[in-house]
Amino acid sequence: MLMRETPVFIDGPAGQLEALYLDLEGAKGVALICHPNPVQGGTMLNKVISTLQRTARDAGYITLRFNYRGVGASAGSSDMGQGEVDDAEAAASWLREKHPDLPMTLFGFSFGGFVAATLGGRLEAKGETLAHLFMVAPAVMRIADPSALPQNGSLTVIQPETDEVVDPQLVYAWSDALSRPHELLKVAECGHFFHGKLTDLKDLVLPRLSN
Repeated sequence: MLMRETPVFIDGPAGQLEALYLDLEGAKGVALICHPNPVQGGTMLNKVISTLQRTARDAGYITLRFNYRGVGASAGSSDMGQGEVDDAEAAASWLREKHPDLPMTLFGFSFGGFVAATLGGRLEAKGETLAHLFMVAPAVMRIADPSALPQNGSLTVIQPETDEVVDPQLVYAWSDALSRPHELLKVAECGHFFHGKLTDLKDLVLPRLSN
């Protein structure tokens, strides 16, 4: 079976979005993966994003990762807010049109955690039932209203304990204050970009996709 991603372009609200798409026969679901901060070098080729894509693939999921507006070959310029969520919504719609009957899982790393969580709330408000939301080292300080998150489906927050970009205590406090059911997984001796810990990340995510 061909396991290589195919480059595609998706019509986004600010122009075309560059993306990588992997289709699988007999897939158990679809996974949309949102990359980190676009003005600090974050792209869909980030190694954490690549690890999440391969993990979803190995669990039997169709995957789509994409560059926000102004990143790589995606048109437009960075908005650092709702514009990137709009881009993610366009990517989710593209994926949903291709696979209307498969459950959707969202992944977001760092700034992408804010994007995926906000997108999840939008999709749920439109009647989409998400299977799972994974927020990895998420930029929770950008989520002004926790009620904007999806309220159904599973939620997993994965936080490196020695994160030098997102304050771990901020994420722990945010998790403590979150009323909806979720799990918080802490990764010991691990920085924001999971240097030397990408296998640990895969080991946390894979069983939660395979259940």
